[in-house]
Amino acid sequence: MTTFATKTRLLLTGIAGLLVSSQVALAQDCTPKHTFATIEEGTLTVAVTTYVPHSYLDDSGNMKGIDGDIAAEFAKRECLKVKAVAVDPAAAIQYVLSGQADIATGDWYRTAERAKVMNLSAPLYTDQMAIYSKNGFADVGDLEDKQVGTVQGYLWVTDLKTMLGSKLRLYPNSVNMQQDLFSGRIDVAVDGYSTGVVAEKNGAFKDVKVKVAASDDRVRATKEAAQAAFPYSFNAKELGVALDAGIEAMHADGTIVGILKSYGLDGTAAETGAPRLVQ
Repeated sequence: MTTFATKTRLLLTGIAGLLVSSQVALAQDCTPKHTFATIEEGTLTVAVTTYVPHSYLDDSGNMKGIDGDIAAEFAKRECLKVKAVAVDPAAAIQYVLSGQADIATGDWYRTAERAKVMNLSAPLYTDQMAIYSKNGFADVGDLEDKQVGTVQGYLWVTDLKTMLGSKLRLYPNSVNMQQDLFSGRIDVAVDGYSTGVVAEKNGAFKDVKVKVAASDDRVRATKEAAQAAFPYSFNAKELGVALDAGIEAMHADGTIVGILKSYGLDGTAAETGAPRLVQ
């Protein structure tokens, strides 16, 4: 005789079977747009830095942010699962170079120096160097004789080191730097413009003002808006072809504009122009 408990187990087993079948069917129905290898078959492994609004993990460990959403959409169109690995900005590039991640997220600029050691995808959007201060500084000259913080690995670090010497303090991420700025341990912070604008709009910066740095020959990053990209290995050429095609398609169909706007940024940041490397 079949008991109620047995019937319940059979019913639940049947439902689970339907769910599994449905997932398999969805996977079978998905046709990738390109053929390329990833570190883990069927999975896009992403080194995710914490750099809001570009890159972060939510409380459930899901990849988020502008870069994260673009990478997730790319994975979806190529029928890949996403494996997100949380890393500090200083370690993200090494994760890609050492074969632990396929790409990295975090507003990575297309620079000539970075292009010497790895490939960079087609441009995602543009970003500019910004000065964060309570005084509303906009000129690089205003940083002289101040205690200044920035995140290690960024485009402008070398030039600022030359200019400021021991007065420049390097941080592993923006969160730690901002905490020191708010507490007064540093006078000024230098970071990307977009992340500051979003924080300002959300009321997170209180009396700190964010200004695009005025052009100054001493800091090359002030001369031209940088293009953000996904860094990937020299050995992953087929992945690069797929990334470039996917990014081009997302520019064309408005996906990237939509993602930028969803994080409170102006959609014009998607107007990257032709790919270029900041020298």
